[in-house]
Amino acid sequence: MAASSHRITLGPLVAAIDQGTSSTRFLVFNSKTAELLSHHQVEIKQSFPKEGWVEEDPKEILQSVYECMERTCEKLTLLNIDISNIKAIGVTNQRETTLVWDKETGEPLYNAIGWNSCFWLDLRTQSTVERLINKTPGRNKNHLKHKTGLPISTYFSAVKLRWLMDNVEEVRDAVVSHRAMFGTVDSWLIWCLTGGKSGGVHCTDVTNASRTMLFNIHTLDWDPELSALVGQMCFQDGQAKNTYGTGCFLLLNTGAKPVISDHGLLTTVAYKLGRDKPACYALEGSVAIAGAVVRWLQDNLGIIGSSEELEKLAASVGTSYGCYFVPAFSGLYAPYWEPSARGIICGLTQFTNKSHLAFAALEAVCFQTREILDSMNQDSGIPLTQLQVDGGMTSNRLLMQLQADILCIPVVKPSMPETTALGAAMAAGAAEGVSVWSLSPEDLSEVTSEKFEPQINPEESELRYARWKKAVQRSMNWETMEPVGSENGETSIFSSVPLGFYIMGSMLMLIGAKFLAGQCPPQ
Repeated sequence: MAASSHRITLGPLVAAIDQGTSSTRFLVFNSKTAELLSHHQVEIKQSFPKEGWVEEDPKEILQSVYECMERTCEKLTLLNIDISNIKAIGVTNQRETTLVWDKETGEPLYNAIGWNSCFWLDLRTQSTVERLINKTPGRNKNHLKHKTGLPISTYFSAVKLRWLMDNVEEVRDAVVSHRAMFGTVDSWLIWCLTGGKSGGVHCTDVTNASRTMLFNIHTLDWDPELSALVGQMCFQDGQAKNTYGTGCFLLLNTGAKPVISDHGLLTTVAYKLGRDKPACYALEGSVAIAGAVVRWLQDNLGIIGSSEELEKLAASVGTSYGCYFVPAFSGLYAPYWEPSARGIICGLTQFTNKSHLAFAALEAVCFQTREILDSMNQDSGIPLTQLQVDGGMTSNRLLMQLQADILCIPVVKPSMPETTALGAAMAAGAAEGVSVWSLSPEDLSEVTSEKFEPQINPEESELRYARWKKAVQRSMNWETMEPVGSENGETSIFSSVPLGFYIMGSMLMLIGAKFLAGQCPPQ
């Protein structure tokens, strides 16, 4: 009877759809205590039709949401929790992944083009990006940054949409006949869940819109010329958090005024909690490869069998022994925005083994975070005194300690790691017309956490970081999608020095052979 009475007093529940790169989850929280009551997770498949292409099936994404919702509700029912008490559902999603669908049939017109998957980033638009940059005054990749807060990059949705319109006939035809609907994953899911072709709501929020490269972050509207902070309770200026997932995403709340970065960061909309509420902005640094490096070590090199094994392997040596790993598999994101970079492992000696490489892989995640944090400190002028963290990789205690050591500040990890989904649920519960979750600081539940303090001296940290920066420079300028041309725009065979030497050498050999043949007496 006591248990039954406890369930009756649960009060309003709020749920979240967490649609990520490699999986979908549905989570249900108690709006009074922020307690996670139940959840379900389904893995998502990626396809790689060509080298450098990453795609996902929009129907599979939608089906995974349905399955997660059904299974979670079944679990709640078994716990004797009334699912009719779920008052709102929030959505958190892989932001820059791009979809186009037919509003009359409800069918996707092409696969979703991914922002990133495991350690592959979709690079089909790289030549489009290079051509766009070449057309800007001074060939400036930051030409649109004063409006969008973003550099011109393959990362964002606008260039993916341009590629779809240029290369997919079904998309082009649907655009011409006004049947095409464009959106990020949140738009696709909300449209389908609210009725689809029978009156579904086509919408997004300012945080997703600000990642399309079509949205003016100052006017908070689509610009005709362009055409998880909440989960960590980061509601105050100067608070920051880092999410360790497939990639890393470090956000610093800058308050009601957007700060345009001079040090390679993105200016983005952090949140806007209501029609009449002001938008809050953030500086963001995006790292393409974080948890994805674990998959690479597991699936490609075969030196580990699980993420848990990586931690044990790295802990067994406690050092990289001078080995540095820059996982720029498809270029570098913040603060460099350098698509020509490629992954390197350097500092190898005869003594280096797989344990040292495992340690270097974890350090790489921490060094990339340090680079972004340094840029944030420079842009904001106020050095961060601690870093709040969440995401799947935070279960790796060695990684968290390394992060504190490399940053030289404490790292604070909440005991409940699902803060990204919690943030979406909180925002949904606080929405106008729902109002079952108060976001006033005095009403927020206290979240217990664990703090990792730096354990090495700053001099050692700076030495290791300086070597990392040296390794990063070695990784740059490996690839380009544009051929090297002459002044008139034509490509010359002598643009390639090795090919030029080969051709010149062959010509000299032929001339020499002919000359020698003329000097030799007939037999």
